[in-house]
Amino acid sequence: MKKNHATKQRMTSPGSRIVASLMEAVDWAEGKDVAVRVTTVDVPTIDVRATRKRLGLSQAAFAAKFGFHPATLRNWEQGRTRPDSPARVLLAVIERHPEAVEDALRKAS
Repeated sequence: MKKNHATKQRMTSPGSRIVASLMEAVDWAEGKDVAVRVTTVDVPTIDVRATRKRLGLSQAAFAAKFGFHPATLRNWEQGRTRPDSPARVLLAVIERHPEAVEDALRKAS
């Protein structure tokens, strides 16, 4: 009985697929021409002060509610530093759905 191509692909072990993927990733990292899919995400820049004011919170209350250090929040608002990517993602969620973040933090504690 002849096996078709799709059956052969299903017969490969997960380990061999992982090794092949890792080799492909190394080739891509070394700049070789390989067909890979690269996904980039544009993390928005959030106006922290505007978000905080819209929620009607002081800096201390906003920092305490969402787990930021008050000094970090002050630095962001005064432009001395910028939130890194994970903080910007959290701030974007806070901006759009603060109740979801509050709920998640409440359930986690």
